[in-house]
Amino acid sequence: TCATIRMPEVNTDHLDEQQVQLLAEMCILIDENDNRIGAETKKNCHLNENIDKGLLHRAFSVFLFNTENKLLLQQRSNAKITFPDCFTNTCCSHPLSHPQELEENDAIGVRRAAQRRLKAELGIPMEQVTPEEISYLTRIHYKAKSDGIWGEHEIDYILFVQKDVTLNPDPNEIQSYCYVTQKELKQLLDKAARNEVKITPWFKLIAETFLFKWWDNLNNLNKFVEHGKIHRM
Repeated sequence: TCATIRMPEVNTDHLDEQQVQLLAEMCILIDENDNRIGAETKKNCHLNENIDKGLLHRAFSVFLFNTENKLLLQQRSNAKITFPDCFTNTCCSHPLSHPQELEENDAIGVRRAAQRRLKAELGIPMEQVTPEEISYLTRIHYKAKSDGIWGEHEIDYILFVQKDVTLNPDPNEIQSYCYVTQKELKQLLDKAARNEVKITPWFKLIAETFLFKWWDNLNNLNKFVEHGKIHRM
């Protein structure tokens, strides 16, 4: 007989209605080597009580650059349940537990999920960024608390795109956005270090380790492709 894990009850009445609806989405549960072991709601995947017991899910982070080599950043809306008001990379979300996004060959499921969320969050038309135009570099495994109740524990697929796109952001997801140069991002990171602005923990980790090296090589990213590796952060 299978032992069922009892999930904690959390009151969400005070949270944004649109964001609460998204908590019912089914994320992909994985082990520490990114092998799929099941599915669980977005809500349960992001409760610290479950994360502390080892619950881990699959995610992605998109870094979209325009043809001037500037990186598109977003500031998460204050309606977001985890890390509201934080600046972060272009788009961060999860593939869902349905056939289109479960397909693992060449991370095509994750890349389809990225296309879906670029449209949902930033309003980028689906035909402007196809899965084939999204490059999968590597994966990072990290854990971070947002507050006493909510947090993240993910293996995050790092995805790069370079293209000029049309933007029409959803204000429930994003309160502001901007394209930045390397110098401007370094200034933002300095501000975050002085607690003048907030940035997401995964973006901070990636910016402090790999991002600028990748950014210097946008025309030659192949040498950084590490599909067999998971960086433990």
